[in-house]
Amino acid sequence: MSASDAAPAPQPAPPALPALPVTFRPTRTRAVLLSVGAVMFAVISAIGLLLEQLGTGERLTFILTALLFFAVLALLSRPKVMADETGVTVVNITRTRRLEWAEILRVNLRPGDAWVFLDLNDGSSLPVLGIQPGVARNHALRDARALRALTESRTAVDGGPRP
Repeated sequence: MSASDAAPAPQPAPPALPALPVTFRPTRTRAVLLSVGAVMFAVISAIGLLLEQLGTGERLTFILTALLFFAVLALLSRPKVMADETGVTVVNITRTRRLEWAEILRVNLRPGDAWVFLDLNDGSSLPVLGIQPGVARNHALRDARALRALTESRTAVDGGPRP
């Protein structure tokens, strides 16, 4: 059997479409941020309450500072992507944007990207912080492929294939 007679390498099966509605989020990153925030809040508050030389106002300042740290980490844990029958809702740190399926041309996660980008039909690109390969690369790749498959299937259904 020669090299030219060898069977072609099997192509990976396309990802199965997840059932809608579906939410994609960096669960490990979220768990770490919220856990660290809770521990920081508890430690800083405990220190503020245990220091005997502090007055009531200073103790309250410790607790409010701890609450501020926790709030920032909770805000950083907010990103997610929610897909349903009508479109996608992208929740980033401080902004939420609702997109119809037809508005999304392409789902990109290139090597070295910190998160997924959506190429939109208005010529812009939207970062999707809810799918980020930093801590859980395989999880992010699986989510990006699922979102890409959903987008392609919905685009074909809603408005025909895109170039």
